[in-house]
This record gives sequence, C-alpha cells and structure tokens, in this order.
Amino acid sequence: MSEFVNEIVELNENKVIDMLKSKLDKNEDPLAIMEESKEAMKSIGKKFENKEYFLPDLIMSGEILRQIFEILAPRLKETEVSEKKKGKVLLGTVAGDIHDIGKDVVKFMLDTNGFDVLDLGVDVPADKFVESMKEYKPEVLALSGFLTLAFDAMKETIQKIKDAGLRESVKIMIGGGTVDERIVEYVDADAYGESAVDAVNLAKSWIEV
Repeated sequence: MSEFVNEIVELNENKVIDMLKSKLDKNEDPLAIMEESKEAMKSIGKKFENKEYFLPDLIMSGEILRQIFEILAPRLKETEVSEKKKGKVLLGTVAGDIHDIGKDVVKFMLDTNGFDVLDLGVDVPADKFVESMKEYKPEVLALSGFLTLAFDAMKETIQKIKDAGLRESVKIMIGGGTVDERIVEYVDADAYGESAVDAVNLAKSWIEV
C-alpha cells in the first residue's frame, strides 16, 4: 500500500490533499492517481464491512474522494477530447446504497469520452431504472453499488428489466466495492468494471465505436 493510499484509508484529509497537489506538481498520471484512490476505497469498504469503520467514516472517506476528484477532474479532461456523442448510457447507484463517488467518476469519464450519460443518482429503486430505460432508450445500463447488500438490489433491478421485456435492448455493466465475475453471474449482468476506464472500454466495445 502506497503512502498516498494509506493516508486516504486513515482519513487524513489535509495530508491527502497536500500529497495529491504534490503528485500533480510532479506531473504524475491522473489516471494512476485515480487507481490509487480506488484501491483506498476498497480498503475502506472492507473496514466498514468488518465493523472497523462506521457510517461517519464512510461519509468522511466520500468527502475526501470528492475533493480528490474535483482536483483531478480538469487533468482527466485534458486526456481525452470530446467529439460527437457515441451512444447513451443510463447510470445509477442501486436501491439501499448511497455511494456516489465511484459512480460520479464513471459518469465523468464516460462523458469525457463522448457518451451521452443520464445519471439517476443514488438509492435508485428498480422501477425507476425500468421507467428511465423506456424513456431514455440507452444502449448501456451501468449499475453501481459499493456495499454487498447492493448485489440483491442489482439482481432485482435486472429481473424487473427482464419482466418489462427490455433486457435484450441493453447491455448491463456493474461496478463498485467487491463486484467480480461471480456477482455478474449472480445478478445476470453482462460484465463488470474495476475502474472508470473499464467502464469506458466496455461501453466503447458494446456500442462499437
């Protein structure tokens, strides 16, 4: 674990921001910094699930991540040039989960890479995803969830999309926390992304751009 990751996990806000500015002064790759931040969030998630951290710690970590993201955003934008919109992505954090940091990063990266993104926010009920799919007609649905309890909500959401006869019209990616191949199978999604870059690459491959 790098010193930067460790400071995020320890929730040392001022130290994290100082180190981040120093990294950018040295022209470190903003995507690599995002990867470190993601690694830190995984550790924080584990601490939460092991009851070493509690809700106030999660909120604090979210605030630190938001600041990191705000500082990195202009640098990330410089790495890609937007052009004509490539396709539609519907995005949201599933019911019962209020985490938006990872989702916001994915939204930003998709947007920067030329996708049209509709973000439904956090704690989104399954029916809301179905409703929005009918109106927005996305090619890709991105479901986010940081806590393990989100897996059942993802499963329910995808089941309702099937019940509405919409499953064949959309490719579904999931992401967040401890998502892996087993969860893809459990919820019946098409793939998962470990990072915002994965999300962009999946969307590109599915929409064939």
